[in-house]
Amino acid sequence: MAVVTVPGPGRTGEPTSLPAAYFDRLYASDPDPWRFAERWYERRKRDITLACLPHERYAAGFEPGCSVGLLTEALAERCDTLLSTDVAAAAVSAARRRVAHLGHVRVEQRAVPGEWPEGAFDLVLVSEVGYYLGPDDLGLLAQRVVTSLTTGGVLVLCHWRHPVDDYPIVGDEVHERMRALTGLHCVARHDEEDFLLEVLAGGPPESVARREGLVQ
Repeated sequence: MAVVTVPGPGRTGEPTSLPAAYFDRLYASDPDPWRFAERWYERRKRDITLACLPHERYAAGFEPGCSVGLLTEALAERCDTLLSTDVAAAAVSAARRRVAHLGHVRVEQRAVPGEWPEGAFDLVLVSEVGYYLGPDDLGLLAQRVVTSLTTGGVLVLCHWRHPVDDYPIVGDEVHERMRALTGLHCVARHDEEDFLLEVLAGGPPESVARREGLVQ
């Protein structure tokens, strides 16, 4: 991993979001800095993420922070349309190559939450992204999610739980703040030592079995 300079505290004394240059340096030193394509840990986490989605298909998905597009490619099988973004140009190029055969998937270079896309989504997946944001940007992210999420849509949060010196906050804090700031309810949760995954929705928990008529 490249050695970078992390921005200091903001005016309130709280940490600020990591800059785009942080990620550009990572990709300049390694085209797949987190070994998404190689590690069983990452492959397993992608499978768990997909298994936790409460609906078989989604009309419109949004995945900020897509990196090299491994999860993007897997999500594409569950979405009628999918927009995936990343702040790093190298990551965007790699993801575009990976999903070039999928006409319903777009990959764009955007810095979220400031460059949030227009439109409505019934699936927003924030995977390994939130701990790069300072409190102000995390608050803005929550606002963007609530504004763009359709009725019945879901927000999926998935984050590494161990502390990393460079990151403004840790994964569990991301989840705590997003639950509080969005007002969304947890309808599914996968909890283990290394990562936490939660599915949040606007309404009360809905049983998949009940939705399919298996229980009354």
